[in-house]
Parts: sequence; structure tokens; C-alpha cells
Amino acid sequence: MKRVLVIHLNQEDETTVVRFLGQEIELIRRGSGGDPARIEALIAEYDGRVDAIGLEGIPAVLQLGPAQVEHEIGARLRRVAQVTPVVDGSGIRAGLERWGVILADRAQPGIFAQKRVLMTPGLNHPGLAQALQRRGSAIRYADPVVYFALPDFPGVGAKMTLEQAAGPTLEQLKDAPFRRIYPQPGKPGQPRSPDPFRWADLIAGDIGAIRRYAPADLKHKTVVVEAATEADLEDLRQRGVTIAVTMMPSLDGPDGLGRWSAATIEAVLVALRRDVQAPLTEDTYLDLMADIHWTPAIRYLQPEEAGINKFAFVIHPLSVEFIHKHKWFRWTKYLPDELVERVAAYMPPIYLSRITGAQSPTTGQKVEGYLISLGATPRMMMSHDERFTYKRLNQAAKMAERLGARIMGLGAFTSVVGDAGITVAHEADIAITSGNSLTVAMTLEAAKHAVRLMGATDLTKGKVMIVGATGSIASVCSRLVAQAIGNVVLVSIEPEKLIELKRTIQRETPGCQVTIATRAGDLISDCDLIITATSAFGQRVIDITKCKPGAVICDVARPPDVNPAEAALRPDVLVVESGEVIIPGDVDFGYDIGLPPKTSYACLAETALLAMEGRFEDYTLGRNITMERVKEIYKLAQKHGFQLAGLRSFGKYITDEDIMAKRALAEQLRNDPELFARVKAEAAAKLATMPAMAKGVKANQRNTKPLWVGAAVVGAGALAGWLARRR
Repeated sequence: MKRVLVIHLNQEDETTVVRFLGQEIELIRRGSGGDPARIEALIAEYDGRVDAIGLEGIPAVLQLGPAQVEHEIGARLRRVAQVTPVVDGSGIRAGLERWGVILADRAQPGIFAQKRVLMTPGLNHPGLAQALQRRGSAIRYADPVVYFALPDFPGVGAKMTLEQAAGPTLEQLKDAPFRRIYPQPGKPGQPRSPDPFRWADLIAGDIGAIRRYAPADLKHKTVVVEAATEADLEDLRQRGVTIAVTMMPSLDGPDGLGRWSAATIEAVLVALRRDVQAPLTEDTYLDLMADIHWTPAIRYLQPEEAGINKFAFVIHPLSVEFIHKHKWFRWTKYLPDELVERVAAYMPPIYLSRITGAQSPTTGQKVEGYLISLGATPRMMMSHDERFTYKRLNQAAKMAERLGARIMGLGAFTSVVGDAGITVAHEADIAITSGNSLTVAMTLEAAKHAVRLMGATDLTKGKVMIVGATGSIASVCSRLVAQAIGNVVLVSIEPEKLIELKRTIQRETPGCQVTIATRAGDLISDCDLIITATSAFGQRVIDITKCKPGAVICDVARPPDVNPAEAALRPDVLVVESGEVIIPGDVDFGYDIGLPPKTSYACLAETALLAMEGRFEDYTLGRNITMERVKEIYKLAQKHGFQLAGLRSFGKYITDEDIMAKRALAEQLRNDPELFARVKAEAAAKLATMPAMAKGVKANQRNTKPLWVGAAVVGAGALAGWLARRR
């Protein structure tokens, strides 16, 4: 049996037998209290009696980034033994930490992505810092704060660059006591600034330094350390830490906690060398490390956080009024609307809220989401090139990763811009979906329900118009509707795509009657259902006055194509919003998304649904939504208990009384053609006095407020940017 001595900085002595790489090793742990004389005596006592000696927390060299300096006492102690090899963990620490980050990321994808990392300390952890930085993490070093209690002011403390921190840190620690270099748990003589720890998402380094100098409140943080004991984990649990990761392999079996230091692991590897004369070089260690089959221990310390799949969803203001209403930006109502709208478009993404409480009644899987908002309205997105929005969506994706999301949904106009999510998905490191597959499914479900409420008994004999039919949502709606009803009118301003869509429908559904047109015009007059899903601004998408009595308009567009004033001209016509969704569980969006409590837009619900199913993959992208995806996502929605919400019209639920009144009026108009003709004529006359609009934007709309002063532009932009950064 191999024998290994490990000398550590505390006082406790312990002897145990472990099994590693197929062999049993007797581990003899002896405390030194950090006393060099005691350490030297122990080395001399066991020299030649054990196969390797590990010095835990007793380094020969101090390294911070690329800079390094010899620790005078540590280097001398390494030379005390005459027979037995003496190591301090530096031979394998960096390699195992880099490898451990890769393995942990494979086990929990995204666990380190885009995080704010505070190295506590970065001293002698160059491999860990490098590996985390490669995953897009922003790295700060707490070494000046930990070792010298520097305040966290700009240019000092944890905000110092690695180069700024390395020189003074190494120079002042080269002859420092070991217990200062490797702090042990306990109360510090001088408290450290909590600000660097508040900034960080992830705290990495040594468990002793973290327990000694980190604040009591570490809620929602991840801690990554070389090694930790169960007592260490309990301390982190009490502070609210969500996840703890130990980088070193376990000597207690493949599922054990990594409680053994790098010095211990290196000493064990030295003892297990096939050739005892082999030099203690990287190549020798690599050969042995290749035989280690392990994954760093990842422990969820808060039970309610364990096993929760996370997603993110991007929204944006539909108009400048949404900006005015937001609690952070209410002051903008005193500025010209055009100024506010233009400045807001340049803001970086803002974290809005955490979505909690969603859970599948079928599988029990919990999901949480994060709402992220861009500042641009649809009009601003359309007035810039597509890269303008792509850039901000890429920033949002990185923010989502940092929050732990593995899939991000594109809401409203963010799923329309450019190639409808394809470029964003290509450039992002997490999965992307536009949510349009479930939007299609729930739109058709809502439309079917609305038509039945209005008295239709046989939907197969009806006639449907789809306006904006060549768009990504409407085109697949057209194909699916054609299979169910068989008489469709397709309207789009893209005639060549209309022809192609008509041929596709006729090929997929032989016998279907398909009419195509570039304007709805009078074709709307005999349609039972009109689905409108355009990206039009400043124009009248449909003339509601021409609708037949009791027709249903399902307005999928966001912002909507039909406004309340137009709908009021024909009270017999039912205008409904696209199908909103009730997500299962006690859902709290943490923010007013413009819908009743627990009610979600279908595109958001698709993102949550994919997370609930564990489908972290690019799902609905581009303008060619497949019917197979629509059918699949609808089945998944049924599996996990997602339900169509109550029908709404212009933000209000449609009641039974509303339906009864509309049906009665529609029946009266059908039975009295002269009355219907007068109603249409009167409605048309009123409509002629209304400005054409879509998405709440009037044709040739101009802002009547003056663009006062150039200083207002600069001031508003600076304040908006500052607020965004503070979030």
C-alpha cells in the first residue's frame, strides 16, 4: 500500500485509507499551524518512510497571472527531504482546474458562461481564471482586498487589473506567513468591502479566503473552489449560495465531494507513478491524469434551486408610451416623444424581472425565466438596419447566459427583424427560438374557439382570409387552415411569394380553393374568419366595415393591425387577440407584460415549454416555420398542461354577454339586408374620417413636440445608458 503524508495549516491529525486509480493509499494528515519549524520537523520525520509528501497551503512559488515570485520559506521547505518527493499542488492545480471547468460545463451546460467572476484570491489559480475567462466571463481579482483590505474604489481593490494587482501583491507576500497566504475560515481582524462580492455572479478561489472575507449574504451566487468539506458547504448554504463546485477529483469514489486539496492529489499521483524515477514534470502528471475519470462535484445548496431549467425572453416597448409608463423612465414624458424614442433605441438590454413558479403537472419539471428588454420600439427597429437589432440581441443573449438561461425567446418585433432569428442563433452560444410555432398553434386554437362562439357549427364550410399571408407566422397558418377548411383567401404585398404559397397549399391539400390578392378589398366581405399578421405601419390593413355580419378577426400582429376605434364601427364583428397561454403552475412574471396575471404570450410560452421539456436547441427560426414543428409544439403544450387563455379583445376578456350581444346583432343584420347596407355605409363614412394606421402609427405621423435643445438629447441618452448599466 502506498503511503502519503499531507502537512496542512491547521492542527488536526488524521489517517485514512482511500482508493484511487485502482490502488489503496494510506493518507496521513498532520497539522502544523503554519509553523515553519513544525513543518520542517514533520518532513524530516517522514522522509524515506512515505512515498510522497504534500504541503497543503505551503507554496514554494506565488503566481498571479503570468507574474510569479519564489516564497522564501516555502522554497526552502521543499528542499528539506532527502529521499521522499515533496510537492505543493502547483504541478497539477492549473491543469486540473482547466480540465475541471470543461467537465463541469459538460455536466451543467452554461454554468460558467458569461459570468461576473471574482477570484478570491487569484493567487496560484491561473488555470481556473484562464478557463473561466474563455467562457466569456468578466474576471476581477479580490487579492488586494483579501490580502491588504484595500477599499473597492475605481483603480484599487477588486477593480485593479491583473497587472496592477500582481506586482504589489507578490512582492509583499513573498515572505508572508502561510496562514496569511492561505487564509483559514474565521472572523477577520479587519472587515473587507462587500462590494466586489455583490458585483460577482461567481466567486472562485480558496474556500478559506471566501469563508473568512466574503459577506454573510451570498444569495444566488455560485462558488468554485479547489476543495471543500461538508462543513464548508454548510457555511455556504447558510449564506445563501446556490451552487458550489469543487475542482479536484474525489478520493472517496466517483460521486464523492472534492474535499482533497491539489497538494494531496499531486502527492497521490507522485506515489502512484509507474516509474518511481520519473521526473515530476507535466508529462509525467499528464499520463496519470489521463486515467482519472471524474466530474467536479456540483452541489446545489438550496433545495428550491435544484433541477430548475432556466430560460430568457426578450421584449421591447411597443410604442413610446410604454417607455413613459416604466417606473425608471417616467421622467421621459416631459421630453419630446421623438427624442425619447430615438434615444431609447440605443440603450443596451435591461434586465427586467425573474419569472417564477412554472411547473409541469405531468413531469414535475420546474422552470424559471428572465425578462430582458431592448429599448427600441418596432418603428425604431424598422428604421435601422438589421445589424442594429442583432447587436442588441447578442448582448441580451450574453446577459441571459450570465443569468443561467440555456434558451432565449425572441418577443414581438425581435423575431421579425432580418432573418427572423437565424443570425442571432448563429452568433449566440445559447439556444434561440422565435416562439412562432406555438404562436401559430394557439392562434388557430383561439380562432377556432372564437368562430364557434359566434355560432359556426361546421367550420369546414367556412371561408378564411389570411392577411400578410407570406409572413413567417401567417404562411404556416395558411397551410394548416387550408387542411381544415379548404377555402382560403391569401393577401400579401409580395405577389411572387403568394403564387409560391398557393402552389404549396394546392400540392399539400388537393381540392382546396385558394384565392390570392395583394389587397383584402372586397374579398373580405364573405369571409367568416380573418387572420391578420402583418408588419405594416401607418396604413389600413383591412377595412372592417366590409366584413360580413358576425365575422371573426384574429389579430396576431404585435402591435395590433386593427385598433379599437375601427372595431367599434362594427360591433357585430368579433376582434380577438392571438391566442394567449396559461403556463402551468403558480406563475409570477415579476413585471407587467401587458396581460392578466399568469397569462403569457404564446411566443414566451414556447420558450418556457422548451425549457420544461429540456429541449435546449434552436427551435423556431427563420420565416419557413414547418407544420411539423407547429404540431410537435402543440403536443408538448398538451403534455405539460399549457392551456389557451380566455379570449381577449383590446386588452379585455370577452364575456358571455359580449358574445350574446354580437351574435344577436349579427343575426339581425343577416336577416335585414337593408339595415346591413345602412350600417356598412354609416361605418364606412366614419372610417373615412379616421387616419389610416397600423401598429398604432398613423400614416405620415409627425411628432408635434419640438426637439428643444441638443443638451436634452445628450442628457437623456447619458441618463438612459447609466440606468441600463446600473441594472
